[in-house]
Amino acid sequence: MAGAINPQSFSDSLVILGAAGLVIPAFARFRISPVIGFILVGLAVGPAGLGSLVSQYPWLYHITISNQEAIEPFAELGVILLLFSIGLELSFRRLWTMRTQVFGVGATELVGSATLIAAGLYALGQSPAGAFGLGLALALSSTAVVLPIVGTQTAVGRAAFSMLLFEDLALVPIIFLLGALAPSVAVNPDGAWSDLASTLLKGGVTIAVMLVLGRFFLPHIFRQAARTKSPEVFLAASLLVVIVSSLATSIAGLSPIVGALLAGLLIAETDYHGEVEVMTAPFKGLALGVFLITVGMSLDVRVILANWPTLVLAVLGVVLAKTLVTGALLYFSGARKGVALEVGVLMSSPSETTLIVLTAAAAAQLILPSTAAFWQIVTAIGLTITPLLARIGHDFARRLEMALGEERSDAEEESTEAAAVVIGFGRVGRMVCDLLRVHNQRFIVVESDADVVAEARRSGYPIVFGDVSRVEMLDKLRLGHARALILTMDDPVLSIRVTKRVRGWVPDLPIIARARDTDHAAQLYQAGASDAVPETLESSLQLAETALVDLGVAMGPVIASIHQTREDLRMGIKEAAHMEIAPKLRRLRSDEVP
Repeated sequence: MAGAINPQSFSDSLVILGAAGLVIPAFARFRISPVIGFILVGLAVGPAGLGSLVSQYPWLYHITISNQEAIEPFAELGVILLLFSIGLELSFRRLWTMRTQVFGVGATELVGSATLIAAGLYALGQSPAGAFGLGLALALSSTAVVLPIVGTQTAVGRAAFSMLLFEDLALVPIIFLLGALAPSVAVNPDGAWSDLASTLLKGGVTIAVMLVLGRFFLPHIFRQAARTKSPEVFLAASLLVVIVSSLATSIAGLSPIVGALLAGLLIAETDYHGEVEVMTAPFKGLALGVFLITVGMSLDVRVILANWPTLVLAVLGVVLAKTLVTGALLYFSGARKGVALEVGVLMSSPSETTLIVLTAAAAAQLILPSTAAFWQIVTAIGLTITPLLARIGHDFARRLEMALGEERSDAEEESTEAAAVVIGFGRVGRMVCDLLRVHNQRFIVVESDADVVAEARRSGYPIVFGDVSRVEMLDKLRLGHARALILTMDDPVLSIRVTKRVRGWVPDLPIIARARDTDHAAQLYQAGASDAVPETLESSLQLAETALVDLGVAMGPVIASIHQTREDLRMGIKEAAHMEIAPKLRRLRSDEVP
């Protein structure tokens, strides 16, 4: 029947999505990197695992994948979404602020690790081109695995982030060249260089056109999507940009993942990148999960057991080479010995992007398919042991620091000064921001109206588009590093909800909220606001002040009485809010007593 669903494809989709849905929450509960779970689940349900027993136990068909080719579309989609998410995390402005660490330390680390690994492979008999391709692939480290382990606020996290950022950026020229080599070598080996030049020319023109068009059209596209106030339309616009960019680079002869990465970079330059990151965040985790599950499915336990000595030596060789290069580079760059050692071990395993480069190198015929398969197994093993390496590196680094008498200062503040966060840029929000400017206070504004964002941006206000009703958007504001949170939006329910959430995360953050009346102010105090300013009281106080001055009362006593009245009213509202909370607390405490 036309349009009928293929049962096998439907079953495979359920297996992959179901596995991803189980692994993410299960491993998050135990604070373990889900990378291990994804690979192990893929190994278990793949063609070399339980899938090989379908002929003996037919019921396994519904929970396994027995056809290796059936998983290739999922892997390709996962890679495309993964590269798009990496592009979203980059931007030209962000790179410029970290240019010394990224393009200095980061570039040296990648080139040094690739050179040392390539030299070792060449000494073992690999061809020069193949050794260089493998060296570049294995020198990459996992952004998706490393950063969740250490974050970016410690000395270790910042050093790792600068190198990972360069590696993510280096994917552009690496994939560009390998993607250009693949069709030229496969179709016409004799005219490879001419075909390569043609592909590079077409690809370069395509990318240049995409950069120009993206700069002019993407802000308008996302502004129209934001005006609809529909998350579905905004998400559809984001995915449309990814698909069009991937198709454009495919038509030009390059890999579609180049287009996906470029789409992320272009969107990162718009005012809407924060909202796009929030909307696509679930897809990022799912894409990485699907990709790693397919990696596990490509593994064969029998092959691993038959070649385990060689595989162990290969993993150790890569880990030791990268640890040596990274640790030495950081040490000679001025980092403490403990930090250099921990970062070196943390960054020593290959990356999920290593698998992408290996595939591209095999397609370009720089390495044999069997060689690529061997190093894919090595990479999968390296990804699996990354959390273990992180723990080993941390423990050895602490012991080294204690032996040397070094004190770790992981709580160092970032170089950028903390700013106030203003949510809402209506009449009240604009006035607050203007006064903050007058007194030279740094601030950042968040607004969910696309037209207001565009107008404020043209007027020079530091504003971003975002919907704070979503927890993910609040989390992106990094309120733990803010000086104050100022709520000016005219939405009583949302202001109370935001206050509760933020107070639960950041107990000491000053939260100043706009309130409609005294009842709303009391609710805000109950939710955890530091100060709530009722509009009705302020208008009454301003009216009284003007009337007293017009009646001939001196300005000084009038201002003093207004301030005293405001303070008395504020304390009264706080006391009323506390009196409402106290009985509830007493009831809760009495319920806890056995």
